[in-house]
Amino acid sequence: MESRAALLREWGQDVPTTDWDCKSQPPMSAGKGMLLGLPERWDEACFAVPAVRALENSGLLGGLVLREEQSDFWRTVSGLPQIIFSEKTGAGKLAGELREKWEACLVWEDGIAAKAFAKAKIAKRLGPEKMVPGKLLTHPLDVAEGATEHRVQLYLQTCERVGVAVDRPEFFAPADLDITPERGTVLLCPDSDFGVSHEWILDRWQEVGEALHAEGRRVTVVGVNGGRGLGKILAEKLGGETQVIQIAPFAGALPLLARYEITVAADGSLPHLAAHAGSRCVTLFGPNDAVWKRPLGKRHKVVKRHVECAPCLSAKCLLDGRCQRELEVARVLAAISHCKGLACR
Repeated sequence: MESRAALLREWGQDVPTTDWDCKSQPPMSAGKGMLLGLPERWDEACFAVPAVRALENSGLLGGLVLREEQSDFWRTVSGLPQIIFSEKTGAGKLAGELREKWEACLVWEDGIAAKAFAKAKIAKRLGPEKMVPGKLLTHPLDVAEGATEHRVQLYLQTCERVGVAVDRPEFFAPADLDITPERGTVLLCPDSDFGVSHEWILDRWQEVGEALHAEGRRVTVVGVNGGRGLGKILAEKLGGETQVIQIAPFAGALPLLARYEITVAADGSLPHLAAHAGSRCVTLFGPNDAVWKRPLGKRHKVVKRHVECAPCLSAKCLLDGRCQRELEVARVLAAISHCKGLACR
């Protein structure tokens, strides 16, 4: 691992001390350190959290560039200054805010931040060469995901390429929201913002909810924007005192998610955010690759039915939805039971 002196020579930055603590010291002033462009998708944002913590701990970072709706989320991760953009901002306008203020930047994807960094002519622009077009980078990094690796490795390997250690357990911990989960609570999310092929059969969700009610669990159903409104329908089917909550925006829901011992959700953005908030997650996978895109952490369970056409990663099934149709209620309930046992320890 390179020393801080070596990093200074390589990147030529005014880097603060490596033991800088965002909780006890004020944020660095604009222009100090490297500017980091954060992923725009919610699942990718959650996968990037350990790397962002490692980069901040190293002292290399000086500011974060992120989507407006993710601001609250990233405040649970980092105390660095935020430069915020919206869909209406555009790369040109964002570049105007950055020009002649930063000497180096790092970005993981071909999004608004990457384009703005290039338009701003930031002298040293780093990023994985397989994820960001070469014309946007001055220092492409050789980062390659293995076929059986979790997506988090993309972000961790990027850190290692610039000499930053990533092997501290606290980098991978859930957010510290100072909220204790309420015993016996389960959150059900049948909706997915990833597409209809990621949603399990509603009647089977009803069976799961009824089984949890029979155990005396307090069940809440949640709906998310981008789904088909299955949350509201499921709550009506379960009846009784089943509460239904619509989550929008996602970042504002972190304190709510942290109050539930267990979250059972269709593969989508919500289980990743619930895992970040500290809830134990059971995620129902269909066309997505669970090895690659499961929520971070060993506290969680993935349930899926192996079929010959998966993972296809498709938002809309081109066949007969067999990855969802063949997923049995018993397997989901077994995974929930496993998480219930862990939650009671």
